[in-house]
Parts: sequence; structure tokens; C-alpha cells
Amino acid sequence: MAEPAGTFTIAFVGRLLDDKGVRTLVRAHELLAQRGIAIRTLLAGEPDPSNPASIPEQVLAGWRRVPGLELLGHVEDIRGVWAQAHVAVLPSRREGLPKSLLEAAACGRALIATDVPGCREIVRNGINGLLVPPDDAGALANAIESLMRDSAMRARFAGASRTIAVSEYSNERVAAEITSLYSRLLAHAPSSKLGRD
Repeated sequence: MAEPAGTFTIAFVGRLLDDKGVRTLVRAHELLAQRGIAIRTLLAGEPDPSNPASIPEQVLAGWRRVPGLELLGHVEDIRGVWAQAHVAVLPSRREGLPKSLLEAAACGRALIATDVPGCREIVRNGINGLLVPPDDAGALANAIESLMRDSAMRARFAGASRTIAVSEYSNERVAAEITSLYSRLLAHAPSSKLGRD
């Protein structure tokens, strides 16, 4: 997927929760604006009122007034978000295996994420993206600015992201690994005693 034209754009896809680092991302956006750097930040996702970490509506209302910050809400086809973005960002405090980063990688995007388990499984620092400490808006802003100013690095990271997504996380690769695992387990399992007294 080719990079979009126009204003440098970063995108976050996920639930709008404190644990996902959304406040840190918004703060990084504001820090860049204070440096005179205008970027576009897309937040695709909704809050989760049943979760105590959900971003309150009054905070979201304030964010809607921040120049260059766009709250997209629920997006059905996430490829449309990545088509608009130069870089995918996930500043989570914790993750399992983040689907949003896998999708962004599959779409050929450079990645920025926090150096936490899950994120670091997909984002290889200096290979397909940059890792920053959790809850560090300054480090996140610096990483965003670095990728904004270096199109060659972005292109290198984007290509590596696509390669990693296809070679390590494709449906075919996962299915083959699951089949191999079951084959090994069955080969070492004791014979079934079903039907015997």
C-alpha cells in the first residue's frame, strides 16, 4: 500500500482506553504542535464504558477541539485508516498480540509502539519500527518526528513490516504451525484406550 499524499499522518486503532496509551499519544500530538510541527493524528476506535480505564466522554469532547486530531469512532474497514496513515502508532502499557499492529504491518506501514511484551513481538526496533517507553509522551513525539523527517527510514520500515507480517503471521504460516504442533503431540501421545475395559 503506497504512502498517502498530503499532511504527515499517524494512526491509532483500538479501544480508547488509558491502558492503550491514548492520552500519551494525544499529549505527543500536542508536544509536536508546540514545536511547530503540524501532523494529523487519527484515532480509530471507541471508548468502552464498562471498562474503568475507558477515556471519559468529557475528555473526548476536549480532544475533538484539538487541531489535527481526528476521532473516527468505529471503523468497519480498517484498511481505509492505514491507507490514510504514514505510520501506525500503539503506545500501550500492555498487550497480548496486537491485531492493529499486525494489520498495519500487513498494509506496509512503519510502526511505533511501546517497548512492552506483545508490541515488541511485532515491532523490531530499528528494523520495521521504533519502540519507546510506555507513558513517555516526549519519547513518542521524538519517534514520530524522526519518522516524519526520514522518508527513507519509513520506506525501509514499511517494507520490513510487510515481510514480517507475511512470513511470520500469515494464515498459511499459522495454520502450518498449528498442524505441525498437533502432529508432534499426536506422535508422542499414548495409544487411545477408548473402547477397552
